[in-house]
Amino acid sequence: MNAGESGTVLKRERVRDHILELMESLNPGDAIPSERSLCAALHVSRPTLRAAVDELVAAGRLVREHGRGMFVAPEKITQELVSDRRAMVVPRASGAWTSRLLEFTTIAAGARVGRKLHLSPAADIVYVARLRLVDGAPMAIEHLHIPASLVPALTAQELETGDLYEHLHDRHGVRVSEAVQTIEPTVVSQAEAKILGVPHLSPALLFERLTSDTNGQAVEYVHSIYRGDRYRIVTRLTLGLSAGDEQATPAQSFPGIPPGAFPQQEAVVLTAQGDVHADR
Repeated sequence: MNAGESGTVLKRERVRDHILELMESLNPGDAIPSERSLCAALHVSRPTLRAAVDELVAAGRLVREHGRGMFVAPEKITQELVSDRRAMVVPRASGAWTSRLLEFTTIAAGARVGRKLHLSPAADIVYVARLRLVDGAPMAIEHLHIPASLVPALTAQELETGDLYEHLHDRHGVRVSEAVQTIEPTVVSQAEAKILGVPHLSPALLFERLTSDTNGQAVEYVHSIYRGDRYRIVTRLTLGLSAGDEQATPAQSFPGIPPGAFPQQEAVVLTAQGDVHADR
């Protein structure tokens, strides 16, 4: 991907975040500003704006009505993946995971990301877009947002090789403790389809995660698009055990989940399908 294409990824991302920020102050069914006014406010072209809006429509966040405009979509039904009585252990996914950088820069957090990370909108964050591959095949696109003050010496090599959370711990003194993650179905945009090598509007999974350190400080906000044709989620539950019968499960890591996060709970197995062998 050349510099022009990677810059487009970031511009579309900022437009998307601005629209989501607007939506947070609205109710389902409320209209959002017209394309003309949004283009003027954000200083972007109409194709760039429409690309971001199309992604939100396909993801079920906006509804477009011909001749009327764009409206906030109805709220989605939320269901807990596991109970709140135990913590979650995520075994390592099968296959060899690698990363390739699409974007790596320092930008202002903005209102939405700043609020998630408890930062001023003007505070600097490290923004990273990277392609995640399994055995060399594209599997996911990750968008990472990390407070710049925590990782002043973060390098491209750390983002492409090894485990990022180990790098944060060993090289930057950031000790991750827990993460809250949501998962919902979506479809890929044209740009995402090109990067992942799948047809436009192919099914996908949207992961959003907020990671905190041992002091409870937010250290990372991530949202990722995983291929629906190559990825699945399996929930393994242990039922009927008393507290004394439970055995500790060794902490392992999964791409996108801090090592050791959520110890001693129902195991949630996230596995890749297709050419990548799923756990059985």
